[in-house]
Amino acid sequence: MKKTVIKGRGVWGGVAEGPAMVSRDTIQGWSGLDDETGVVIEKGHPFEGLSIKGAVLVLSGGKGSNGWSSHFHTARLKGLAPAAFVFPKMDSRTGVAVVVTKVPAVTDLEEDVFETIRTGDWVRVDGDSGTLEVTREG
Repeated sequence: MKKTVIKGRGVWGGVAEGPAMVSRDTIQGWSGLDDETGVVIEKGHPFEGLSIKGAVLVLSGGKGSNGWSSHFHTARLKGLAPAAFVFPKMDSRTGVAVVVTKVPAVTDLEEDVFETIRTGDWVRVDGDSGTLEVTREG
């Protein structure tokens, strides 16, 4: 098992962990996430058909208007929220999504997370210290 620690800046406190879902392609809000099921429905997205529930979402940012975050909020209210967020850079959409989901989040990382973390890696997000601990099998 290989462990890697990546330093960044905590956005929302707390600690959570889960399997990573990593994509440079962000998820559309209005037609990308079924907030009733937590499943990504955006046609052609690498996560199409997968649930965000309990995952550590590693995304490049938000897509669309600030309404993007409302789908993550609804998913949280239904118990379908991701465990945590990792965004290389924050913008207004990602900031609001972090606040309404109330899950740990880290940004401004010292490494390119798209080169370091793969979908399926186990990631521990510490929003208090601003660190990620990535565990990979093999």
